[in-house]
Amino acid sequence: MSMARPRSTQAHEKVLNAALELFAERGIETTSMDAIAQASGVSKATIYNHWTDKEALLLEAMLMIHGLDREPEDVDTGDIQRDLTTVLTRKPPDKCDAVRNRLTPSLIAYSAFHPEFGREWRHRVTEPPRQCIKRILRRGISRGQFPADLDIESAVALLLGPMLYAHIFNKEDPSRKPDLGPISAANFWRAHSQNRKDRVAEQGIKKPTPRSKER
Repeated sequence: MSMARPRSTQAHEKVLNAALELFAERGIETTSMDAIAQASGVSKATIYNHWTDKEALLLEAMLMIHGLDREPEDVDTGDIQRDLTTVLTRKPPDKCDAVRNRLTPSLIAYSAFHPEFGREWRHRVTEPPRQCIKRILRRGISRGQFPADLDIESAVALLLGPMLYAHIFNKEDPSRKPDLGPISAANFWRAHSQNRKDRVAEQGIKKPTPRSKER
């Protein structure tokens, strides 16, 4: 026999669901805490026991539908390239696609007019994958698979750059939709892994010298 959820948990979920529906239907700016209380059937006093203000509620709701409401699991399969690919190909939960698509334009507009919220939102979106990638890169260095002087910050930028590119441009043209996660991880591995450098050294491969210009 399953146990009933505590009332505080039920109220929390009711408010989140009501807020998401109202944010998507009316827009974030025009949705008030009074409206959320009325739609959820939860008193405003109870809502303020859970969230300090509307932006705190909005942030938790957005994190939930983007799958960012919990710390992402670390991944260590023993294969650095595979681990990087796993992080770079993580996607939000499919069940939230519809509400996420409805809310995205409103979220962008709200973030533009409320820069402090926008900064917090961007930080909460980008920081988890950055930290996961940094842990994987440091493991690669400790295992001798990446050079000891690998610049971690530059490496993270090289890996996440294609993801940002795809996020911006693939929405404009869905036909150009290669999964850049595995491609980015493979290219980075080929370029920076010690195994690659060792093979190049063993085979005596040299960089081609530039041809002299014909006079």
